[in-house]
Amino acid sequence: MELGKKVTVPDVARMKAAGERITMVTAYDCAFARLLDQAGVDLLLVGDSLGMVVQGLETTLPVTLDEMIYHTRMVARGAHRALVVGDLPFGAYQTSPTQALESAIRLVKEGGAQAVKLEGGLPMARTIEAIAVIDVPVMGHVGLTPQSVHRMGGHRVQGRRHGHGAGERERVLDDARAVQEAGAFAVVLECIPLDLAAEITAELKIPTIGIGAGAHCDGQVLVLHDLLGLSADWTPRFAKRYAELGQEVVRAAETYVREVKEGTFPTDAQAFAPPKTSTGAA
Repeated sequence: MELGKKVTVPDVARMKAAGERITMVTAYDCAFARLLDQAGVDLLLVGDSLGMVVQGLETTLPVTLDEMIYHTRMVARGAHRALVVGDLPFGAYQTSPTQALESAIRLVKEGGAQAVKLEGGLPMARTIEAIAVIDVPVMGHVGLTPQSVHRMGGHRVQGRRHGHGAGERERVLDDARAVQEAGAFAVVLECIPLDLAAEITAELKIPTIGIGAGAHCDGQVLVLHDLLGLSADWTPRFAKRYAELGQEVVRAAETYVREVKEGTFPTDAQAFAPPKTSTGAA
C-alpha cells in the first residue's frame, strides 16, 4: 500500500491478489495509533488482548464491550491511514446473531471501528453472515481462540496431526472455510502449524493474517507490547521484540527520580522567569 493512502477493506483483498504482505499491529490508545499509522502499518487491531497487556488480567474474558468501544474510539482518533478493526469481546456476540449485530453496530457507531473481529469458525458462521450482510466488514479468527481458553486447556497450538491436537486439523480447515463462506473479508490464523496455515492460505480467496502460524500467511499481526518490548520478561515464541522500550522507560524514570531527589531537576531552563518589574519611568 502507498504511504498516505487510506487503507480500505477492498485494498486488503487487492493486497492478497497482488501478493503484497499485510501488516497488522494491536493498538489501544491514540498516541500509539498515531505512531503506528505514521510507520505504515496497514491495519490496527484494537484487540481484547488489552485485558492482559493494559489491564493486567490473566485472560481476555473479563473485557467488556464498553471498554472495547472506549479504546477503539481512542485508536480511531490517531489512525488516518490504517484500517481500524475492533475486537468483539467475550459475551458480546455469542448469545445470538441479534446480540452480535447490536454489538458490532456500537463498535462502529460509537467506537469508530471500520471493521470488527470475532473468534470462532463453524459455530459463528451465521453470526458473521448477519453482521456482514448489513455492510459491517468482519474479520474472522480461527485456530487458537483466546476466548476459548478454558475449553482448550490453555493457550495451546491447534491443528496438529498428532499428539494433544490430533483430529483438530480438519476442524481448523473447516472453520476457516466457514468464515470465508459466511462473508468475512479476512481471517486471523493463530497458533497453528505452518503447513496447515500454508494450506489454508492457498485455498482461501480472502487474506489470512497469521500470529504464530508461520510465514506462508498473507499477513502478520503482533501485539504492540511484544513488538516494542513493553511486555513482561516472557515473550511468546511466535513474537519478535523489535525494541526494548520497557528498559528505556525504566531507565528514563530512574533518571528522573534521581534528578528530583538531587535537586538537579528542574533547572532554570524548565522554569518561567518572573515578570519584569516596572521602573515607573515616564
